[in-house]
Amino acid sequence: MSTEAPIDVPERLRALVSQVTVLRSGDRRPLVRVPDPDTSLLYRRTAAGHADLLVAGPRTRATYHVGKDIPLCIRIRLRPGAARPLFGVAVGELVDRVVLLEELWDDAPPAPTGGSARILRHLETALLRRLAARSSSEVARGELVRAAAEALEGHPGRRREPLPALARRLAVSERHLRDVFADGVGLPPKRFERIGRVRSVLAQGRRAPWGQLAAAAGYYDQSHMTAEFRDLMGVTPGAFFAGRLPTLEAC
Repeated sequence: MSTEAPIDVPERLRALVSQVTVLRSGDRRPLVRVPDPDTSLLYRRTAAGHADLLVAGPRTRATYHVGKDIPLCIRIRLRPGAARPLFGVAVGELVDRVVLLEELWDDAPPAPTGGSARILRHLETALLRRLAARSSSEVARGELVRAAAEALEGHPGRRREPLPALARRLAVSERHLRDVFADGVGLPPKRFERIGRVRSVLAQGRRAPWGQLAAAAGYYDQSHMTAEFRDLMGVTPGAFFAGRLPTLEAC
């Protein structure tokens, strides 16, 4: 069976990393990769013992795959605005892609061996080296992107802040905010918000009536939620939570 568990983010990485999870998979159950606005650094070790370091960019739509036997996968989820200076490319180039770290870093370290704690220390060292090399302008742009992302994500019971109002509050033009956000996150603000709403429905599960779920996630109504969910997930909410998934693809 597969188990995914969060572990503590190393203190020195908390300005850069929002979450670290360890996934251990020992079967071939369907693998669902849901839409995700974040970029992640991945360590993956196969059943044959091969290990590699990967960068997974933002994912705009769900994909469904036949499961694989992956004994260990560590995901380091980066905060909005962190990927651009770390990897040296506009994040838009990574959207819906998974690439080897060595394609982005000329001095990429080899994939480490050992247990998850040792691997995480190895990756922490590599990330901190890159973090220290950021310029003051990169730091400022990253902080702007992070502030915008936090406002656009919204929170239960609080409406998301409209982009023009957000730009005024952050003391930048709306056009500049759009450009910096797209460069740092890889997605325009509206698509970022759409993914966030669908992920909110996925997180809540089927624990309330559809209309209540739609309102809590920030939709106009249930039909708005159903249409957007189907566009990004490939099936309606009812079908997804009942386990009626699209045809599985090979990884």
